[in-house]
Parts: sequence; C-alpha cells; structure tokens
Amino acid sequence: MKKSEPARAPDFIWPVRVYYEDTDAAGVVFYANYLKFMERARTEWLRSLGFEQTTLMHEHNVVFVVRSLAVEYLRPAVFNDALEITVTLTGTRGSLLEISQAVRRGQRVLVSGDVRVACVNTQSFKPVRIPPAILDKLATRKA
Repeated sequence: MKKSEPARAPDFIWPVRVYYEDTDAAGVVFYANYLKFMERARTEWLRSLGFEQTTLMHEHNVVFVVRSLAVEYLRPAVFNDALEITVTLTGTRGSLLEISQAVRRGQRVLVSGDVRVACVNTQSFKPVRIPPAILDKLATRKA
C-alpha cells in the first residue's frame, strides 16, 4: 500500500479463517499462503461484480494474470485467526488493473500488497484492453 495516500474504504472484503494447513513449523501462516488469500479475494471480488473466471474465458476470451506484485509482511497470523482480505481498485489503464490489498485481523494490517493484474487474450496470452463491460461495471461500483 502506498504510504503517502490517505486510507479509503476497500471495494471488497473477503473473510478467511487460518487453518492448520496454512501454517509453517513455527505455527504462523506461511508467507506464500498470504498470496493465495489475496488471489481468492480478487477472484471473489470479480465474482461479486458478476464476472466468473470461466465466463471471462469463454465469452470475452480474456483472463487476468498477475503482472507484478509488491508485498510487505508486517505481523504474523496464526492458526484459527479470523482474517479479512481487502481489495481496493486503485487504477485502470489499458490492459491493467492496479489493486491494493491488505490482510487484516480486526483493524490491524498484517500484510499489505500492491498488485498489477494484466488482461490477456486466452489464445495468445498477449495483453489486450480490458473489455468495456468490465470497465463499465468497475466505474458504476465506484460511483
């Protein structure tokens, strides 16, 4: 998350419970599992907007892929913690969605991340513009 920007309400929140399988030998969530939590939250965010991954593939001939990500691990989560994974759209341009995410326990941010997701053609896997139907839905959600 960009430190210089004021905090704003997330566009979407996805609850996650930490299971034993999510933890490492030290009893804390294994660092890569936070990325899985974030991925699931982005998928559920798209679903809440009315876009299933399979529909995007079959009707729009696109998929979203992570192009880049920066993550800060601030505090650990442990077995049985109730977490919230937030999704905040911070920008769109061409083929990119720019998303800020956080893993929270209550109001405390444990992990923050900035993710750039590219829209690519399902056949060529080359970047393509985000379909207007998706951009329109994103724009109406912001209003």
